[in-house]
Amino acid sequence: MDGTKEAYVTDLKIPREKDDKAAANGDETKEPACISSLIPGWFSEMSPMWPGEAHSLKVEKVLFHGKSDYQDVIVFQSAAYGKVLVLDGVIQLTERDECAYQEMITHLPLCSIPNPKKVLVIGGGGGGVLPEIARHVSVEQIDMCEIDKMVVDVSKQFFPNVAIRFEDPRVNLVIGDGVAFLKNAAEGSYDAVIVDSSDPIGPAKELFEKPFFQSVARALRPGGVVCTQAESLWLHMDIIEGIVSNCRDIFKGSVNYAWTSVPTYPSGVIGFMLCSTEGPHVDFKNPVNLIDSSSSKANGPLKFYNSEIHSAAFCLPSFAKKVIASTAN
Repeated sequence: MDGTKEAYVTDLKIPREKDDKAAANGDETKEPACISSLIPGWFSEMSPMWPGEAHSLKVEKVLFHGKSDYQDVIVFQSAAYGKVLVLDGVIQLTERDECAYQEMITHLPLCSIPNPKKVLVIGGGGGGVLPEIARHVSVEQIDMCEIDKMVVDVSKQFFPNVAIRFEDPRVNLVIGDGVAFLKNAAEGSYDAVIVDSSDPIGPAKELFEKPFFQSVARALRPGGVVCTQAESLWLHMDIIEGIVSNCRDIFKGSVNYAWTSVPTYPSGVIGFMLCSTEGPHVDFKNPVNLIDSSSSKANGPLKFYNSEIHSAAFCLPSFAKKVIASTAN
């Protein structure tokens, strides 16, 4: 098996040369949706989602490479960020900085409402959101719908310190389509929905479209909240503008955009769309549900999130404020 993995690194040294030979023989293959390569000693992340730039990490060893029914899955040991999970050529989490993403996408919504009891996670097969939800002692039920079983299995095997709550009795894991799951969810059944998705290409594309947000709103109780991964304000303001516009049409409570720093994500930042349904007012910028310090006994102390960084996450640079404000007109 190790020989196969090492061969995979070697095979991708010169992918363009192989493509040129295939084209010359009349056997041109379709360009992958997300172009990426493992070259000798380095992983380089490139994509049409961030043209003209790449982020590279030094590879110590490729630990896993497989192809599920939905996407290409890679795990490698990096020199600087620990183990790294890659889906379709795009980094999803690293052991070093996953806390910045997982803690923020969870606690920004759950700390904004009192006593959340029933939470739905769409995506999130890496498992890192589950231990963060579990910190909230009021939570009684956590439903998770992840489309790709391989992501769950690989995360359990290679990221045991992240994927630590799949066996929590409150967790109900469903392997399936999150869009279909939400359509079948009972109206008003969740206090919070967390959409931990990859970029809007491939299997996650529908999770950025208006019908999906309409299903989320229907599944939330009055004053319920949603937090969804919402791209980088340095790279994707056009996508963000569309997301904000759709959410303002659908959610009649609060609609806010927040962001955080994640060094291994494109541009080093990632955003979150936070919305609430009509009902009890939700002030996302000022947390009302502080995390019980006793939760640290099971999950360890928080590494990134605190109440100050919660409020600061909603402070936007002027160019982003201008674009997001324009969607209100």
